[in-house]
Amino acid sequence: MQRRHLLLLGTAALAGCGFELRREPELSFKTLALTGFEPDSPLAAGLKRQIKRTSVQLIDDANRAQVVLEVLNEHRDRSVVASTSVGQVREWQLRLSFDYLIRTASGELLVPKVELRLARDMNYTETAALAKEQEAINLYNAMHSDAIAQVMRRLAAVRLQG
Repeated sequence: MQRRHLLLLGTAALAGCGFELRREPELSFKTLALTGFEPDSPLAAGLKRQIKRTSVQLIDDANRAQVVLEVLNEHRDRSVVASTSVGQVREWQLRLSFDYLIRTASGELLVPKVELRLARDMNYTETAALAKEQEAINLYNAMHSDAIAQVMRRLAAVRLQG
């Protein structure tokens, strides 16, 4: 009984402070085209999954879409941040660059060029190379999720004229 009372008290406290779980962004347009993505782009796949959770219809023809998300650059890379005196890598920096703009089919700019840059640092040891490669994949997946969430929030802010 005491546990239930504490749970109700905690829930009431959160509700009173304005806390609310993040919901899916609500998009104010009906059709969207994604252009400029590489065929095997994980960002494109993730965006398509997120958009399918909304009422917006994805279409292939950018000339018929109300809104077009146009990719200008999508690139991921890694660089050495720290190494030993004998040249063994001790730390990598993983980076994701994603540049895009949002426009109408007629070319009217709704959101000017966005340059999204994400980075994660990862320590490294040769003795755990396979595990570290899996960690890098997980970090890239986390960056893709962050980028997709940011793009979805930008799309939710788009308002069409008339």
